[in-house]
Amino acid sequence: MTLRLGLLQWKIARAQGIAAWAARLESEVATAARAGAQLLVMPEYASLEAAAGATPDLAAELAFAVAHADQAVAAAAAIARAHNVWLLPGTLPFHVNGTLHNRAPLIDPTGRVAFQDKHVMTRFEAESWNISPGAPPSVFETPWGRIGIAVCFDLEFPTLVRAQIEAGAWLILAPSCTDTLAGFNRVRIAAAARAMENQCFVAIAPTVGDASWSGALDTNRGHAAVFGPVDNGFPEDGILARGPLDQAGWLYADLDSTRLETVRREGAVRNHLSWPATPPAPRIVTFT
Repeated sequence: MTLRLGLLQWKIARAQGIAAWAARLESEVATAARAGAQLLVMPEYASLEAAAGATPDLAAELAFAVAHADQAVAAAAAIARAHNVWLLPGTLPFHVNGTLHNRAPLIDPTGRVAFQDKHVMTRFEAESWNISPGAPPSVFETPWGRIGIAVCFDLEFPTLVRAQIEAGAWLILAPSCTDTLAGFNRVRIAAAARAMENQCFVAIAPTVGDASWSGALDTNRGHAAVFGPVDNGFPEDGILARGPLDQAGWLYADLDSTRLETVRREGAVRNHLSWPATPPAPRIVTFT
């Protein structure tokens, strides 16, 4: 079964509250639904634009986002129901049992919600926002099979994604938020590497644009992309789709998991099959 995936390069705007952010989200979702997209992905922390005040204030923006996280998810769930789509509306900071986590909600067309926490924090999240590592990687049952979510920095750790692949995921969704091209390129290179080494699909969706009024989202660089195996039947660079750098808009890709089954079985290499069950311990060699 082919999945039409929509990835949004979300340009940060001055939404001024959850209702305004939700109205913008619904407009974007409506556009993608009209284009036939079935699973829609927004970037990490995209909803934080709703928290910006008159002047940049990182602590106040974070507090607002946490206080309104449930409201934002409820609004996104209503939008998913209204447009009959699967929706990952970015990530939000949530208090869970007294601890702050960065969580990605995945919402089905009936409005049911499941979460994937970010598992490895960047220095900014840990040192400035006191966000803690969340639950280990999960996989989610969908009409197209199992998929995984790796939030931004998590994508840079092969064993986290490998755990999802071994649990049956054929597609990894990676919402991201990076304020430099170096940061974006770490995500992009990691996405390409995870797709190559697991012979799977990896899709990235970033925030873009400058927002001097926001303490949390002042600068945003990147482009959406979908990566696949670098092997027979796929592009020689592994890039299935790519959006324009730093520009707002949707990127669509039609993905068929059976193509992965074929390349894993008949490819020039078998990265997925050949992954070492237990990495060997290095032998220390001395010269005497």
